[in-house]
Amino acid sequence: MADDPTTPVDLMRALTRAERLLARRVGAVLTTEGLTVEAWRVLCRLADGQGHPMSEVSTEESLPPGTLTKLVDQLVDQNLVHRRIDPFDRRRIRAYLTPRGRREQERIDARVRAELAGIIDDAALTGQLVDLVARLDPRRQPVRAG
Repeated sequence: MADDPTTPVDLMRALTRAERLLARRVGAVLTTEGLTVEAWRVLCRLADGQGHPMSEVSTEESLPPGTLTKLVDQLVDQNLVHRRIDPFDRRRIRAYLTPRGRREQERIDARVRAELAGIIDDAALTGQLVDLVARLDPRRQPVRAG
């Protein structure tokens, strides 16, 4: 069994190692920008311009609500993000990128993409990972750039 590369523990190890290596490469770029990987992920989440409830961002980015609140406070202080009361449910707060936040997110995302060129360009591999996440969490709909 030890020679079988498809055991659950091997899959978990490979995915964990891949995430750590990817975070390290992305983190090296983000450090020069004064951002953390978590902050960059939040900026990317908000980049669609739709505004997202803080609870959704917390869940989707796997950040505890208190941690997300502190992080968004920092992004607000940097004029990258602003909050608004949800017009349809006044109990909810939505987060949006500011115009400066949009420009910075686009610029930084281009730097990250350049750093990862050749790695994330493999659509088949990315598709397999998206499909794996969908299998592991059937409540989530796979989102693919198209």
